[in-house]
Amino acid sequence: MSYTGSAPASSSLYWKGMESSGDPHPPILAGAQNAWDMLSDEQSQKHITTGSGDLNNILGGGIHCKEVTEIGGVPGVGKTQLGIQLAINVQIPVEYGGLGGKAVYIDTEGSFMVERVYQIAEGCISDILEHFPHSHGKSSSGQKQLQPEHFLADIYYFRICSYTEQIAAINYLEKFLGEHKDVRIVIIDSVTFHFRQDFDDLALRTRVLSGLSLKLMKIAKAFNLAVVLLNQVTTKFTEGSFQLTLALGDSWSHSCTNRLILYWNGNDRYAYLDKSPSLPVASAPYAVTGKGVRDAASSNHKRVRVT
Repeated sequence: MSYTGSAPASSSLYWKGMESSGDPHPPILAGAQNAWDMLSDEQSQKHITTGSGDLNNILGGGIHCKEVTEIGGVPGVGKTQLGIQLAINVQIPVEYGGLGGKAVYIDTEGSFMVERVYQIAEGCISDILEHFPHSHGKSSSGQKQLQPEHFLADIYYFRICSYTEQIAAINYLEKFLGEHKDVRIVIIDSVTFHFRQDFDDLALRTRVLSGLSLKLMKIAKAFNLAVVLLNQVTTKFTEGSFQLTLALGDSWSHSCTNRLILYWNGNDRYAYLDKSPSLPVASAPYAVTGKGVRDAASSNHKRVRVT
């Protein structure tokens, strides 16, 4: 079967425009990128350290900008601790190997404790001074940036009390980030809480969450920042037994680029990289100490009950 009709006028104008451009390999669509440029851009990106070298290793250097990372686990394993740690670590000045950015923290459960944030900021500053003992006084940032008050002032905190507020906050994010271009991470703790508690129409819930996840992916790429979604666990009946699984089921797993599952192994905390487009599945131990998230070997604390 052959096509004998003429091309639409708009199509003819498009191809004439391509021919007159003089480029033998013009882009098919405006704004297209080639894969080499994308790889170069990805390799030049800095990562947000988790505070644990072992955890950074399985994540390919830390939490990636331009991606959505889901972190799930049982209560008390350290999800919120890791979320707070990332909100602090994203602010590490560039001269000390950080991004020098700010954080947005969307709290749906009321688990954000400012006293704990202050402790983790102090721990981060202590590590910087330990690794750079002579440079902080001479840096362009000066002493001001290495104060806990400065770290706390650069976390934009939103307390969310219903799923309607959560939807509104995510819809508002694009405008907010356009006005605060130095934000490099958005953390939602937890993304599922109100949707599990108050949303009875499961089909509608799936559609709403799918729309929100697409918006978050778009925001991550458009503003060159990391989106971190903390998630709860639930039980699932599979093959004759109940098993723990992350909330909202398998359909939600497609809403993130990377998925990290935190779990207990006896008295020790472990993180399991369950999903990544470029990294192998792997696990690593970590610890939650008074200073924050650190390598397990550096901690003598056992099963500190923090969420």
